[in-house]
Amino acid sequence: MGFFGMQKVEPQVDVPAVPKEEPAAPPAPARAGSTVIAQGITFTGTLRGEGVVQVEGVVDGEFDMTGAVIVAESGLIRGPVAADVVRVAGRVEGNVCAREHMRLESSGSLDGDVTTASLVVEDGGILNGRCTTVKSQPALEPELTAVKSASSLEFGPEFELDEEK
Repeated sequence: MGFFGMQKVEPQVDVPAVPKEEPAAPPAPARAGSTVIAQGITFTGTLRGEGVVQVEGVVDGEFDMTGAVIVAESGLIRGPVAADVVRVAGRVEGNVCAREHMRLESSGSLDGDVTTASLVVEDGGILNGRCTTVKSQPALEPELTAVKSASSLEFGPEFELDEEK
């Protein structure tokens, strides 16, 4: 019995708390599917790569893309453009090579030659140049992409060239 009739209280032992699990970090944002050269921006140089590039400003240079180049109504490209798909609603001053498809919209103008497999010119679209249509390149079957060219073949020491035939 404790002092003045009180019961003796045993001290409590602190039990270490179980650490709380931190929530998992949110996943990194997915890579943007396109690049925009905004209105008011002037880019000078060569653009190479994969994906979609939308031009709303000015590009003084060359495009060499696997993917698409989109020229918005406010966009201007001064230089050659090579891409799978090209869509022009603004202005292009240079030759265009669209491997799959090119679309010249009613607000668009192109001063240069076009080489493409498919061309659509909307009413009002201005094309000052020549157009060459080519067959689209069929995609190689996966098993054919691993085949080496004849110039890269190597022959072993036991190879005999049969020239009698």
